[in-house]
Parts: sequence; C-alpha cells; structure tokens
Amino acid sequence: MKKKRVAILISGRGSNMRALVEAARAPDYPAEISLVLSNRPQAAGLAWAKAQGLATALVDHKAHADREAFERAMQTTLEAHGTELVCLAGFMRLLTPWFVEKWQGRMLNIHPALLPLYRGLHTHERAIADGVKVHGCTVHFVVPEMDEGPIVEQETVRVRDDDTPDALAARVLEQENRIYPRALALVAGEQVVVRGNRVLMREGREPGAPTRAGRSPSS
Repeated sequence: MKKKRVAILISGRGSNMRALVEAARAPDYPAEISLVLSNRPQAAGLAWAKAQGLATALVDHKAHADREAFERAMQTTLEAHGTELVCLAGFMRLLTPWFVEKWQGRMLNIHPALLPLYRGLHTHERAIADGVKVHGCTVHFVVPEMDEGPIVEQETVRVRDDDTPDALAARVLEQENRIYPRALALVAGEQVVVRGNRVLMREGREPGAPTRAGRSPSS
C-alpha cells in the first residue's frame, strides 16, 4: 500500500497533530506524516514533532510582507516535501482562496462544534450560553468560506448542566483526537467521494453523521 504524504499545519501545542502522528504509526494506516509546519516559532507542537524525528518547517507569517507572500512560502515548502494532503490542526491563520484552491479536495480541518452550528471562535461559550444539550466536533474539507465545506466526520458530546467552557472544551477535544485520524484514514484511503456539499462512502454510506447516532452522546 502506497501511503499518502500528509503535512500537518499547527500554530500551538498540536493536540490533534499528536493524535494524527500516533495513528499514522500503524502499519496499515493509509497516510504518513511527512511534515509538520508551523507559522509560529514558539509553537510547542513543533518542538514535540522534532523530538519524534518528524520533518518540521517554520514559515513565520510575521517574516513576510503580506498574506500572499506567506502562503507562497508555505506552498513552496509543502511542494518540497511531496505533500499530497494537508491537515489543519489548530492552525490560527485565515487562508486565502488562492491557497485553498491549490489544495481543493486535499485539505482537512477540525472544528470544535457540530457544523454548520457555531462557526468561528468561542464555540463552547456560545453553546453553553444558548443552552444546547448536545455539542461536538467536525472534520471537514476546507473551502474558501470559513468553517464550511463538505463534512467528513462528526462526533457528539452532551452538555452538562454544570459545564464551564473549559470543561466542555476538554471533553470535545477528546473526541477531536478520535475522529481526526479516522477522517484522514477515510480520505487518504480514498474511501470517500465528494458530491456537492456531501461526503459519501464509495459504497454509498454517508459518514458525516455523528458516529454515535442511535446511542447516547458522550458524557
């Protein structure tokens, strides 16, 4: 099996990056992590990746005159490492349509909410304030519009009556760490196809529904 070469883009500690790296250690996993790239030199995840013996790169957005120059530098680095798929894992930069289109259908992101609900930031605070009973996370293909794009995987988390944003975020992150490797495996293994705004299994099953459908959400 020829594994897909995956670059992970991070800005911070890289919790989801670590989950992807650990999953990719399995011999039968259809992807290999060929690069971890950060836009911040102090990103803790970059140091962790280096310690794991992974190829790393720093493309500091502050060292470039504008977004175009920054993204062109990233593109050059990704191409130099033979990147086939890109995973955003806490990458805190808005990407231009130019860059997104370069990776159309080949770039994934994970968002801490059940899209299309709660796009943007502060998702846990907003979910609690709205009194929702179920929250969660989503892996989706990246499109030029923020936090949109075809959904590959989702997972639910029940909101407790005494929840704080931090407590809810911690439980959601546990599910993020579970579904991101699963979603990447589906894409890297070419098990899914995008039709319009839907991601379908090649056998016709739709994987984007919450994986605990028919059972109680995570506590």
